[in-house]
Amino acid sequence: MDLHLKDKVVVVTGAAGVKGSIGETIVQRLADEGAIPVIVCRNDRGFGYEKELQERGVDSIFVKTDLTDPVQIEAAVKTIAEKYGRIDALINNVGVNDGAGLDASIDDFMWSLKLNLVSFFAMTKYCLPYIKASKGNILNIGSKVGMTGQGGTSGYAASKGGVLGLTREWAVDLIKENIRVNAIIIAESWTPAYDTWIKTLENGEEKLQSIVKKIPLEHRMTTPEEIADTCLFTISDRSSHTTGQFIFVDGGYVHLDRSLLTE
Repeated sequence: MDLHLKDKVVVVTGAAGVKGSIGETIVQRLADEGAIPVIVCRNDRGFGYEKELQERGVDSIFVKTDLTDPVQIEAAVKTIAEKYGRIDALINNVGVNDGAGLDASIDDFMWSLKLNLVSFFAMTKYCLPYIKASKGNILNIGSKVGMTGQGGTSGYAASKGGVLGLTREWAVDLIKENIRVNAIIIAESWTPAYDTWIKTLENGEEKLQSIVKKIPLEHRMTTPEEIADTCLFTISDRSSHTTGQFIFVDGGYVHLDRSLLTE
């Protein structure tokens, strides 16, 4: 199926993670479809990704940006607009489950909100004039933590709950402009960061197996590729009548009957 994404300028935040991370995988999938992914992230790894993409013939750029700083975000969007003159889609992907729990400082909690929630607002605010002009759309990357809680991560949970609220709010705000706004909800996905976390645990392999057993569909983790493919479909015009939706790519982890977990 042709997703009609060729030459579409798609801004992806937090996309300079290590190879195989969700943001980086989204960028690669966009390039595969002929789109022009724009990486907005603070990690210098993005310069390498920019070079790789350009060597593939993709007119992509990396705009180094601290996404906790609205001034840098505004400047980043200006840079993007000056180069391309348009923005067809925004994927607010940045997110760090930073463990800012009830024992954290207020400053730590506020930093979590700035990165995981306020950046979504700021990116959307500054990209919006260009998205309106192109009749584009917005996709937020959410987490099951915003719906189920996790424990020990108040900042991230509050942020991801806020992302869900903003998704519906913006869908209402922008419906007269025919701009769609949706969210992809992720649960247990086998990313490099997840692998790193498992390896820090004394009983990591046992913990991993206990998690995998709780994923109803095929008892396996969701892959970043599966998440990226759903993202691309959702921002494409093949999903032209979908807005205000929370789309779960989680193998049934959040919603399906607990009886499926019995052995």
